[in-house]
Amino acid sequence: MDTLIEKLTYCIERGKVNKDAPYPPDLRGQEGSDELAALALENHISPDDILEACIEGMQRVGDKFGRNEVFVPELLMASKAMYAVMKHLKPYFESGAIKTKGKFIIGTVAGDLHDIGKNLVSMVVKGNGWEVIDLGIDAKPQKFIDAIKNHPDCTAVGLSALLTTTMINMAKTVEEIKRTFPNTKVIVGGAPVTRDAAMKMGADAYGKNPQEAVEFLSSIAR
Repeated sequence: MDTLIEKLTYCIERGKVNKDAPYPPDLRGQEGSDELAALALENHISPDDILEACIEGMQRVGDKFGRNEVFVPELLMASKAMYAVMKHLKPYFESGAIKTKGKFIIGTVAGDLHDIGKNLVSMVVKGNGWEVIDLGIDAKPQKFIDAIKNHPDCTAVGLSALLTTTMINMAKTVEEIKRTFPNTKVIVGGAPVTRDAAMKMGADAYGKNPQEAVEFLSSIAR
């Protein structure tokens, strides 16, 4: 059974979705995360253990991404492999058999229509066992405020921006969140954002990459 779990973790790390998937080339024709997740459940491996195996795989590829050893395409493939497993685990989440680590609200700030970075963070955070409430693009401060009201138990809120011109909207959103919900933790990130800028905005953290967002959430989880 340990070997099956190890194979599943490796498939997540390498982005091997299923047997028919041509990527990665060196694993062509081998079973992927889809088949292995189904096999694990058939062999009475607990959904929690399967989820932990996936989280380990996502952490490995996230660490590699943070060290510039892999890049966005590899991270996207790992996320696809993770989602293939989630299809099998969804009934257990819905039944309450699997507990998520917490809730993470994320959105691209007002005036910014880019979502690649936000989507990457969403996928990696979700792959690490968190429930993600995605507010989409061009999200005005009130949209974040309403989301926090609807999810008062959220662990943190993430703000994304790709345009330098929308950083002022990011700052305003941080200000509004902190004014309305002083205890809500906020992490910001995106191409034009720096750690210094994040601190000046009043954010609690800066995420240079998706894995830093995961590490921040883990550090403050209740």
